[in-house]
Amino acid sequence: MHIAIQAADLDHPRIDGTRVYLKELLKRFGMIDRAAEFILYHRDQFNPALAPPAFANYQVKERPFPLAWMQTRFVWELFRAQPEKLFLPIQAAPFFVPRATEVIATIHDLAFKRYPETFPTAHRLKLDLLLAVAVRRAEKLIAVSQSTKDDLLHFFPELPAERIRVIHHGFDDAFFGKRLADEALGEALAKYGLKRGSYALYVGALQPRKNLARLIEAFDIAKESMFEMKLVLAGEPAWLSDSILEAREKSPFKGDIILTGRMTFEELRALYQGARLFAFPSLYEGFGLPILEAFASGVPVLTAGNSSLREVGGRAALYCNADSVHDMAEKLERLWSDEELRAELAARGAEQLKNFSWDRCARETLAYIKS
Repeated sequence: MHIAIQAADLDHPRIDGTRVYLKELLKRFGMIDRAAEFILYHRDQFNPALAPPAFANYQVKERPFPLAWMQTRFVWELFRAQPEKLFLPIQAAPFFVPRATEVIATIHDLAFKRYPETFPTAHRLKLDLLLAVAVRRAEKLIAVSQSTKDDLLHFFPELPAERIRVIHHGFDDAFFGKRLADEALGEALAKYGLKRGSYALYVGALQPRKNLARLIEAFDIAKESMFEMKLVLAGEPAWLSDSILEAREKSPFKGDIILTGRMTFEELRALYQGARLFAFPSLYEGFGLPILEAFASGVPVLTAGNSSLREVGGRAALYCNADSVHDMAEKLERLWSDEELRAELAARGAEQLKNFSWDRCARETLAYIKS
């Protein structure tokens, strides 16, 4: 069986949850089925941190093209190869596909439909078009959570539910579960002027949907009584990040709000392991992979009770109202000051992780592609 995979997102310099998803699948597909032939199409050089392994049954085809790659050069390559299956892992599809090729597409979230105001107009319209094409072209859809499946059925009521399979993400236990020695952790944190247990951590892009302006306001309130607390925003500015940067500038505790910018995976692991708590009060998530990374790092989690976040966090997280700065601040203070609660949630997090695995995700995904 020949399975074509759109892998161009692994060229991107910025790492996010959707690219980690594809990276983790490609670490496993070639071992799960050694008889299948996988053709990985991409546009430019892989990001070294995301590059797939060199399995014997992987054909990697780098096909540069300056304009609309997915709708031009990628389509040309598909019609030349005529693969039996086409796997589209990043919620977008070409307009044209060979008639004999079955299309399987992963849908990560519908944030641009639920919260359109948190996206630039041109970007939102592009995402809307690409999603509509993916839903129309794909014979099979993968939703990364029940929440995402529910959203698909809400916005595409004509879509048969049986065309959508829910397959959860996993987490990298071998990486995030590996504890750093005290000296190594201390050295890694010193780069940011931090010490173990001295900060609340957020991980992800700096964009409006992540609700970071409210998190900064909540931090300002909590810090009045928890003066030793710092807030670390670990990620790069994305679209419409000005309001977040302005909230930091206006904070009376600006010096204790650290922006890390781009990090290596090793730096990210150290930030997780050194955090007193993990704060993830997003307005909407298709899955919420950083919650699992925090659980794997032994860090208690404060998150919002919306979208997929309860599905992922289960009984192992403390939940806040994403629309209420005061509720967020109260929960932040509570988790910061209550050592017993932090220990209890960390233990529950270890149990919750048993529900998620990249190995399981890869096996179920490949079986669905081949079915």
